[in-house]
Amino acid sequence: MTSRSRTVRRVLGRVGLGLLATLTLLVAYGMFVEPRLVLDEERFRVDVPGLPAGSSPTVAVFSDLQVGMWFSNDDMVGDIVAEVVEERPDAALVAGDFVLGRDPSPAEQMEKVAGLLSPLTAAGIPTYAVLGNHDYAVDAADEVATALQAIGVVVLRNASATVPGAAGLRVVGVGPARPDQVDVDAALDGVPADAPRVVMMHNPVTFPRLPAGSAPLAVAGHTHCGQITIPYLPLWSWYELTVAERVAVGGWAPGGYGAPGNRLHVTCGIGFSMLPMRIAAPPQVVFFELQPAA
Repeated sequence: MTSRSRTVRRVLGRVGLGLLATLTLLVAYGMFVEPRLVLDEERFRVDVPGLPAGSSPTVAVFSDLQVGMWFSNDDMVGDIVAEVVEERPDAALVAGDFVLGRDPSPAEQMEKVAGLLSPLTAAGIPTYAVLGNHDYAVDAADEVATALQAIGVVVLRNASATVPGAAGLRVVGVGPARPDQVDVDAALDGVPADAPRVVMMHNPVTFPRLPAGSAPLAVAGHTHCGQITIPYLPLWSWYELTVAERVAVGGWAPGGYGAPGNRLHVTCGIGFSMLPMRIAAPPQVVFFELQPAA
């Protein structure tokens, strides 16, 4: 072997070791640091027609607990709940996917979920939820809804509710994007045209079904903001998003998505799908301060 060949082999070996070390550090960060120690807290002011002058109700939004995932980050769920309790918004909205599979059983998973979410209702914060695709995929929708209702969470399955003491604010909950589960007409039924409202759904692909002007603020989860992404390039994500879901992976949906007068924010959620990792998509809670539209 020539001297030049030996030099090339040494260089390639060092490069390989460097790449292996980098990959190891990245995996360790994605499993042990970002999902468990990094909390992305976002705050926005949003104009909502129908709110009386001088009112400014606030809502907190988070999603995708998925406590049944192996090595799930349940402590982060507890941290977010504690943050919401400290903030004491007028309402807390949880946008679906409470369970992930059937092992452990949905009943066991929901026992843990109930323990994590009960501080919200114990603190007197009106809490509302919609169900997600995983809740239905494991045939646990009724179990999930029953467990949530038992701790005082209002489960909206294509229905609406008025938030007590929040200037007449309505929360409208739309079913997940699964066969026969989305019924926008039923969800909006009984909501006066001039009533202030926030529309909650699990999957953002439901948003374009909403009639024009019916959702001045809509919120969704489901995408995990890509879960494992290249920073600032959410379309380059590990998470298996459909073409339609890639339109609104995280944050505010682009202009022109959905009917006129409607606006969608997609939160990054908390839990995992497939792998217990998050890279450049940390767990998130979003606080919206609603204000009367000009």
